Amino acid sequence: QVQFSESGGGSVETGGSLSLSCEALGVPWTPYCMGWVRQAPGKEREEVANIWTGSGQTYYHDSVKGRFTISRRAAKNTYYLQINDLQADDTAIYYCAVTSSVCGSWYMPPEEYKYWGQGTQVTVSS
Repeated sequence: QVQFSESGGGSVETGGSLSLSCEALGVPWTPYCMGWVRQAPGKEREEVANIWTGSGQTYYHDSVKGRFTISRRAAKNTYYLQINDLQADDTAIYYCAVTSSVCGSWYMPPEEYKYWGQGTQVTVSS
């Protein structure tokens, strides 16, 4: 089983920044796709970014381009999501997740992810 350890959520004001981290241990594939998926209250899950560990190629949802940055520290199996210029619409639970499906250039539907972290809450207030 994959074990995740997520951290970094919190409450910030509009325009603020947060850095989320996710350690993923025991992923059974190499390479694999690692994504960040969020779910806002009353809304469907939405992938915001992903990274293909084979090439390092990344994908961003249009709603977060220029504000979110996904990165990895391969030696530590740790992934990061730097979130800048936070807006009220960014309020959600953010999950890291992994799948063997290839990614890095396109949107990965959340249902394609096989293993999920526990989630971390991000709340943006004005």
